[in-house]
Amino acid sequence: MRQMRIGMAQINTTVGDFAGNTHKILDYIAQARSLEVDLLTFPELAICGYPPEDLLFKPRFIEQNLKSLKEVIEHSNGLTIVIGFVDAEGDIYNASALIHDGKLVGVYHKIYLPNYGVFDEDRYFRAGKNCSVYVIAGVGVGINICEDIWYENGPATTQACSGAEIIVNISASPYHFGKGDFKERMLATRASDNVAIIAHNNLIGGQDELVFDGGSMIFDEKGKLITKGRQFEEDLVVADLDVDAVFRTRLHDPRWRKEIMIEGQRWQGTKVVVSSQTLSNSQKPSIPPRQLQTRGFPGEVYDALVLGTRDYVKKNGFEKVVIGLSGGIDSSIVATIAVDALGSSNVVGVAMPSGYSSPESIKDAELLAYNLRIKFLTIPIGKVFQTYLEVLAGHFSGTEPDVTEENLQARIRGNLLMALSNKFGWLVLTTGNKSEMATGYATLYGDMAGGFAVIKDVPKTMVYDLAGYRNSLAGLDLIPSAIIDKPPSAELRPEQKDTDTLPPYELLDPILTAYVEEDRSAEQIIAMGFSEEVVERAARLVDKSEYKRRQSPPGIKITPRAFGRDRRLPITNRFR
Repeated sequence: MRQMRIGMAQINTTVGDFAGNTHKILDYIAQARSLEVDLLTFPELAICGYPPEDLLFKPRFIEQNLKSLKEVIEHSNGLTIVIGFVDAEGDIYNASALIHDGKLVGVYHKIYLPNYGVFDEDRYFRAGKNCSVYVIAGVGVGINICEDIWYENGPATTQACSGAEIIVNISASPYHFGKGDFKERMLATRASDNVAIIAHNNLIGGQDELVFDGGSMIFDEKGKLITKGRQFEEDLVVADLDVDAVFRTRLHDPRWRKEIMIEGQRWQGTKVVVSSQTLSNSQKPSIPPRQLQTRGFPGEVYDALVLGTRDYVKKNGFEKVVIGLSGGIDSSIVATIAVDALGSSNVVGVAMPSGYSSPESIKDAELLAYNLRIKFLTIPIGKVFQTYLEVLAGHFSGTEPDVTEENLQARIRGNLLMALSNKFGWLVLTTGNKSEMATGYATLYGDMAGGFAVIKDVPKTMVYDLAGYRNSLAGLDLIPSAIIDKPPSAELRPEQKDTDTLPPYELLDPILTAYVEEDRSAEQIIAMGFSEEVVERAARLVDKSEYKRRQSPPGIKITPRAFGRDRRLPITNRFR
């Protein structure tokens, strides 16, 4: 019986941290060696971190990446390793190195370079052309990278036709909710269509707006899920693969012999012998048991936000964060996420009441801070606001109070939060949600002022889902029920409600999804059964708020199409 033990190290790397990344890689090599793993894999561009973006234009970045690869090779005795790096061979390539027992024995260059959504790989890399199959201890192994596996009759098919029984796909596949199920179905299909074991090793961690969720998976030759890595956590996924089962299944599958052989010759496929010895039949250490589990919605979204917040704060050298607590649902969920990401001692809440702040909201903010056990400051803004009004009185003579005076309050609060940030080195977390960012229902240099926008890609209705989910974990009203139940309000004028300016969120959010994420026209959305007046109003707000969004801090992507990296519209634009 031919059985290969594979280990997939889904690790959390930091772009450009060559020393830190290499140290982590060597640690996982040691763990794999203790478990007598035959083949150990790491994610796409694990050496340098993903995505490196314009750092790839710096020759020294490429050189340090190659130097780190050399160090990994030197520590690979007794192992076969697949790891992502940047190869420089006349041009640069998104590449995977195959290392065996202290030597670099092969390099694969990514063939399909994604250039859509958050990806810009055509900007940096040259596409590869070859699909070699490496014979490791008598087992044919194909290696490809991320996007390559998404294509039917892509590199995996060529590799299977050239003798690959195991196909390793190293990946840095960014998270958005709903993607996991689709990816699992795709990988199962690739495995069954090519009658090959598919081992998909995915990155985890936060990198600016992106979050990578891990969830590495192995499928057998019939498309059955063998094992799966944890979501949003580093993990070493180890499994014993029955390679003989691939051969037996292929003997009984004439479709594989005919159709696959015809379709799978798009790239040059060659065999390279890495090691000629057969797989060891000696007793290996037992593999720790693992349960296959996925949180699903809304738990996985919450976990993504926690991981994205933690990594953005820590990888950028901050320890503590500060949040303006209004007593509303948005600031409450941001504070809760921050506590779960960083710990209570590293989160500071600041209430900044004005004359329009209700006593109930002030009490709600205090109760939330007590429940979260965070430091809580109260800085009233009434006197500062009055001073602003007095300074501007002569210039505003003859005008009526309007949104200008409302925004002054928000900008005073933004200034105070930034002052605390400057003085104590706390990173300001903004609290605006996607519904507000879409419609411009936010104050530039006010509540938009800060370093990181945790829920920037979270629609308002989803904010409530997340709050309910987190309270269910706590078994109590960690986020007070009064905060969840009250009508949303900015409290910048008497008796103000969000619905004074916007349609109800349960009506607005599906319209925004259709208009922003799906690029449906107003006419198409109206045809879906929505009010013409509401649709045209929402579309108008979205279109005229691009200049605001362009100046907002980065935030965590959790929907299929986020503002910023995903959706790029010109500010100066007359198309409607």
